[in-house]
Formats: sequence, C-alpha cells, structure tokens
Amino acid sequence: MRLLLLGCTGFVGRELVPWLLERGHGCTVVSRGANSLAGLDHPQLHRIQADPSQAASWQQAPLAEAIAGAEGVVNLAGEPIAEKRWTPEHCRLLLDSRVQTTRLLVEAMARQQQKPAVLVNGSAVGVYGSSPEQRFAETSPAADDFLGRLCSQWEAAAAEAAAFSRVVTLRIGIVLGADGGALGKMLPVFQAGFGGPIGTGRQWMSWIQRSDLCLLIASALEDPAFGGVYNAVAPNPVLMKEFAAALGKALGRPSFLPVPAPVLQLMLGDGAQVVLEGQYVLAERLQHQGFNFRYPDLAGALAAATTPAPR
Repeated sequence: MRLLLLGCTGFVGRELVPWLLERGHGCTVVSRGANSLAGLDHPQLHRIQADPSQAASWQQAPLAEAIAGAEGVVNLAGEPIAEKRWTPEHCRLLLDSRVQTTRLLVEAMARQQQKPAVLVNGSAVGVYGSSPEQRFAETSPAADDFLGRLCSQWEAAAAEAAAFSRVVTLRIGIVLGADGGALGKMLPVFQAGFGGPIGTGRQWMSWIQRSDLCLLIASALEDPAFGGVYNAVAPNPVLMKEFAAALGKALGRPSFLPVPAPVLQLMLGDGAQVVLEGQYVLAERLQHQGFNFRYPDLAGALAAATTPAPR
C-alpha cells in the first residue's frame, strides 16, 4: 500500500515507519524539519519537507503529488500536549496543529479522483476528561474541558472523510517506549534512584506499549474490519503508584520518592493535568474485535521498553 504519513517522525514514528516498511508498504513521510527519521534508509521511504497545517502546502508539489498517489493515510500530527504551559497562544497551537491539519488533509483527499481507501487518525484518551472512579468506553461522552473539546474537534475533522474513505480514529493512551514520551522522561530519574509516583499516585494510567500501537495502526490500515473509534490502550490500566513500583522493579531501583503536584504545575501549568489527573479507559472494541496485544500487562511492557535491543 502507498501510504502518506503525517506526524510520524517523532516518538511513535521512529518505530512505526520501519514497521510499515518491513510489512511491504511504501511510505511518504511529511515533516516540517529537513532531517526527519535521520539514519533510516529504505528504497520505499520518501521524505517531504512541508507544513501540512498550511493550505498552500497542499496545493504545491511534492505534497499534492503524494496525496494524489496515496492509497492510505496515517495522521498523528499535533504539537505535544504536556510539554509546555497552556498559555492562550500555546492552546491555539495545540488546536490548530491538529484540527487545521486534519481539515486540510481531508479536503485534499476529497479532491482526488482516486481517493485514499483508509484514513487512520489520531486522538487521545484525554477526550474523556478525568475521574478516579468512572470507566470510559468508546461510547462515553467527551468532556467539556480543553482536551475534550480539542479531541472532539480533531475527531470531527477526520470524520468528514468517512463520506469517501474508511476512517479509523485511535484514542491513544500513554505510549510506553524508552526513547520518548512519559516513560522516556521518567527513566533517568528512576535510574538515578530518585523515582516515584507523580502527584497522589492514585490517578489511573491508561497506557499502551509502542509496539502494540504500531501493530494496531498497521492492522487498521490493512484490515477492512476496522472502522470508527477505538480506545488505543492496553486491557489493564494501572494506578500511578503501581506504575512507579513496576518501573522501579523493572530497573532494580527504588520507587518511593513522589514528585509533588505543585512542582509539575509550576513547570507545565494547565498541561500538568495530563499527568496529575487520569482516567480508566477500556479497550472494549479492540478486545471485541480480537486484537492480539503483545503486551497486555504492564510488567511485560516495561521489560520490553527498558531492555536494550540485541545487536
């Protein structure tokens, strides 16, 4: 399948793109930077430097040519949610980098004589808001807060493509991998022996191992049985204190020094809520569909993420 990939040059893309190439797909990766996926070389890998959040980019070669030849699209584009304070300007960037990019993508897909057969589009479990008691399935309503509204608009923009393509929306949880994301930031602290739960430790973490997310994206592209919204999380959410204990055990390090909530709020402002508040998200549709998680349990996921790859 000839694939167009947006937002796939970072933490997830570093594993996803090689995975898709190994499965025989041709991949055209769009990024704003010139050195995307540095060091990765493959005859079926093509790179385009363009800003997909700008309408002019979709009117010009080579992006216009790439969408014209695409049989499938993966769109994970968006500025990181929990790395900067949520100033009004940054909130606008968080929104536009997702919603505007997706709207322009879908409009470009609609203009093609031969339209892509499938769009796999990102979203996040933050759509549900947070709760210490509630369980969230795909049918649960969106929260009336910033993340809920952002994800709802993002998903609605992607859903416009359902008029002519199969659309799969993945509400992604905390992705586990050693070289980025939440785990990548926690590893140096835990390895130094200063790790522990963040905040109260009683918030739920709904997570997925990066390899399972890559397998899920590939399955959604290849299997026409996939369609609609899926919670992209492992079947077994854990409390933050359980996560910290499991990570300490995997590394052979102590894990009892908590990170106070005010410290995180000072660094991230409103963005701290992504880490301090959690939600118990159920992988109902994936389990009903028989998706085979390689890492359904946290201990195995952390072992895979923290064990050096064989040379």
